Amino acid sequence: MLASLPALAAKYAAIVVDARTGEVLHEENADTITHPASLTKMMTLYLTFDALDEGRLTLDQALPVSAWAEAQSPTKLGLRAGQSLRVEQAILGLVTKSANDAAVVLAEALGGSEAKFAEMMTRKARELGMRSTVFRNANGLPNMEQVTTARDFSLLSRALLSDHSKYYPYFSRRNFVYGGRSLHNHNRLMLRYEGMDGIKTGYTVASGFNLAASAVRDGRRLVAVVLGGKSAASRDIRMAALLDKAFGKPSRDADIPVASASDDEDDTPAAKPVAKAPAVKAKAPPKAPSKVELASAASTGAAARPRAAAKDDDDADWGVQVGAFSTRDAGARALTQATKQAPFLLRNAKRNITEAKSGQTKVFRARMTGLDEATARKVCAELVKHGQRCVTVSGNEKL
Repeated sequence: MLASLPALAAKYAAIVVDARTGEVLHEENADTITHPASLTKMMTLYLTFDALDEGRLTLDQALPVSAWAEAQSPTKLGLRAGQSLRVEQAILGLVTKSANDAAVVLAEALGGSEAKFAEMMTRKARELGMRSTVFRNANGLPNMEQVTTARDFSLLSRALLSDHSKYYPYFSRRNFVYGGRSLHNHNRLMLRYEGMDGIKTGYTVASGFNLAASAVRDGRRLVAVVLGGKSAASRDIRMAALLDKAFGKPSRDADIPVASASDDEDDTPAAKPVAKAPAVKAKAPPKAPSKVELASAASTGAAARPRAAAKDDDDADWGVQVGAFSTRDAGARALTQATKQAPFLLRNAKRNITEAKSGQTKVFRARMTGLDEATARKVCAELVKHGQRCVTVSGNEKL
């Protein structure tokens, strides 16, 4: 069993499973009841693949778009009642754009109505051993009765791989062109994490940021589920750290995309919340940065911790660190992203990438230096608000 990592949020849950054997390699709150958000669409797709295998649907079949499908909240393809949508287009709309309207089109085609299809989804969940899951809709839009657990969605992830392996490559699609627009896959981590080839992201206010993922290295495939992330970025960092540990390799920041909440789908019509920086307490005791702060990809991007400045510190002797990466190029990319997020505050800052050791691992610390203390703290607050990790660094600390 892997060592437990700090939770991202009160409802945080995670599990890592060997896809072939079902061996649980890590679990934390894996049976805690929460909401699936757009992970729901994984079951919608499972039943769609069932129908394709049984001949009840074909990939080229045109399905009618109802007024109810049109009325779904974003994200969606923007379908209009009276139109039609091919089954394959609907599948790709779900795995890339996480289209809520396309999910309803499939549900109504297979169940007659979305409500009846949701009953089919719940029955299938029981058949697959998902004992704690109840579905009320096909897309994951907010419904307090639609509940699940991390363990249940690890079972569904494995079932998609074993029962519908020929359709699983759909989850690897990076984009999908529809209506003249190129729609990009919401799973940005898949573009960066070695061996990851699916499966699905999800977000609602009630669920937090969710991700079910699968990756393969050296012929070994793992399935992992992270629920209740504070942001897309912190969720992705946690997922990469868990998978790296399960594969027996150290976590590497270079494989983690710097993301914000806007990179994930919003399953509610309300605006996306962004992670807020914790309030800085003026009289907090000084604390040197730990190895976890500086090098671990499992860091959640906490805001700057107050530190005591030396009395003879120069006013511009402060800086901010946005991560410790396995390559210099990855550090440079993170600094570029930071500059875009806080251009005014960082207009006079200097880039600084230094090589260091974290245990037996070589890392490259990416910092912006030449700041005063107040500006450094403001920079970290701004970066954390955008989902990027940041810690302040005083002039006392070795650069």
